Amino acid sequence: MSTDTTASVSTHILDTSIGRPAASVAVSLAARGGSDAPYVTLGASATDADGRCKDLPALPEGTTHVRLAFDTETYFSKKQAEAQQDAPRVRDSGAFFPEVTIAIAVVPGEHYHVPLLLNPFGYSVYRGS
Repeated sequence: MSTDTTASVSTHILDTSIGRPAASVAVSLAARGGSDAPYVTLGASATDADGRCKDLPALPEGTTHVRLAFDTETYFSKKQAEAQQDAPRVRDSGAFFPEVTIAIAVVPGEHYHVPLLLNPFGYSVYRGS
């Protein structure tokens, strides 16, 4: 939850290749205070069955930039293993984007929802509500 002195961030992932939420995707959250400061990892989580991360850590006071890193390689590797059970051959192995990293600028008092639309060969991200 954002306060007058901090921002807050939430995210969810939709796997557009199947039209469903992407469950069990590891997500790391890092933050920094200023363009020249290094990012500090605050914590990690994973998406739930609805594709949402409900337990990302709070941002510290003074945060100006946030970075979300999504482990898409593990997610798609698991999906591929499941598909192997139903098909004799899967055309590609692994993920074209093994990780999706999104960096955003934030200001205190604002909430930022960052949805990720994901498929094995592309992704899109936007500021949600």
